[in-house]
Amino acid sequence: MPVRSVARMITGIHTLVYSSDPPATRTFFRDVIGWAATEWAEGWPLFAQGPAEGGVHPATWPGQEKPVAGPHELTLMCDDLDATMAELTARGARFRDDVQTMPYGRVVAVEVPGIDPISLLEPNYPPAWENA
Repeated sequence: MPVRSVARMITGIHTLVYSSDPPATRTFFRDVIGWAATEWAEGWPLFAQGPAEGGVHPATWPGQEKPVAGPHELTLMCDDLDATMAELTARGARFRDDVQTMPYGRVVAVEVPGIDPISLLEPNYPPAWENA
């Protein structure tokens, strides 16, 4: 059952990615992903990312004894993975490997200039913001 509060102390989540090529990464998020942005300082856009959810996973688990490579992961969510991939491909996106079917949904890696690939997920569960 979701926890509800009359006054929420936390009102959102701010994500950061560290890029070896910030202008290319920012252009990808703006032009390929299609995120609107506002500049809080000249040359420093903040992207509107829409609803969010967060999870905490162990670095290792049974059958996955090697720790996850990075301390954090960025996953974009969509309702229709095939349609989203087609639209992103038309905008210049490239995908690493094939779509994988996981216990939580269908996922594929998206190559992003200046950073490690990110995941694109079509979850097979109701996103957390629908139940909050």
